[in-house]
Amino acid sequence: QVQLVESGGGLVQPGGSLRLSCAASGIIFRLYRMGWYRQAPGKQREFVAHITNSFSTNYVDSVKGRFIISRDNAKNTVFLQMNSLKPEDTAVYYCNSEHTWRPSMEYWGQGTQVTVSS
Repeated sequence: QVQLVESGGGLVQPGGSLRLSCAASGIIFRLYRMGWYRQAPGKQREFVAHITNSFSTNYVDSVKGRFIISRDNAKNTVFLQMNSLKPEDTAVYYCNSEHTWRPSMEYWGQGTQVTVSS
């Protein structure tokens, strides 16, 4: 059974930082591209960042220079370091895993709320 469990969300003031974690089980983690998506109220889910099995990264333009995605294959965990947070970063953040060579093997976490407000 595949499980992706996010943690680290919460309430933070504008300009603050949060670090999200996603612990994976039930998959061969090192074979998967890992990503983060987010969904704000009334909006569609959008891509935030991903990191490939070879550690290449990609970000949506709105978070470049502020967010950093990383992974620890020994701990089956992917991280999203979020700095200089803005109110528009408020959303539920979802962890995603996609097999590098079998894209149909894709899984999602349950989401963690991030709220940026003063």
